[in-house]
Amino acid sequence: MRFGKLTAAAAAGLFALGLGAAQADDHMLRIGVEGAYPPFSEKTASGDLVGFDIDIANALCAEMGKECTLVEQDWDGIIPALQARKYDAIIASMSITEERQKVVDFTKKYYQTPAKFAAKKGAGLTDTPEGLAGKVIGVQRGTIHDNYISDIYPDSEIKRYGTQDEAYLDLQAGRVDAILADSIAISDGFLNTDAGAEYEFFGVDHTDPKYFGEGAGIAVRKGEDELREALNAAIEAIRANGTYEQINNKYFDFDIYGG
Repeated sequence: MRFGKLTAAAAAGLFALGLGAAQADDHMLRIGVEGAYPPFSEKTASGDLVGFDIDIANALCAEMGKECTLVEQDWDGIIPALQARKYDAIIASMSITEERQKVVDFTKKYYQTPAKFAAKKGAGLTDTPEGLAGKVIGVQRGTIHDNYISDIYPDSEIKRYGTQDEAYLDLQAGRVDAILADSIAISDGFLNTDAGAEYEFFGVDHTDPKYFGEGAGIAVRKGEDELREALNAAIEAIRANGTYEQINNKYFDFDIYGG
């Protein structure tokens, strides 16, 4: 990896120097990432951040002529930390929704994939509200999937987790009957691993725009139009020059950008 994450001590130092603002250093762009959402972002055994989001972040920084500093942040606090100027933008598979647009601005999408349910093979579940009534569904807390489950499946018990990996572990342990998440995250992060060999998708793609928005975009603070437009231009550039395709093909055997 070309650039490492910003440590807590380094972040504190920047704040102490009054460098929390987005334009504190014209040559640096600080990107908030999660690091716990494979294959989009995760940490290797040596502690390096890798994944589709990570590669996209570095490619956009390079296109903009910026030094890219990745700042790891738990999902629950990822928007508050942006507003607190811990970093300048979020690249963390964050869906563009009306609710989030009330507090942050977004670039255009940089990918779009549907949500799906998964459960143990042969469980015989259906993904209707009636079919999952009385069942325990695992979901990552504070996500679009959490909002969707809460509204559409009122007769199911919902277990919420800080990371997607925690939901996978409870599915394996039998503490939940099913999980809902991004289809690619479940496929590459669980089903296609040894741990997920006994599990499968069930039901249809879930794409209701009211909940799942317009795809995943890059979040910036309200009013930072110059940065948002620079990121939009960089997204267009890496899609036009082949960089996006190279990153896409590194992780997926189809075009994740969507229609």
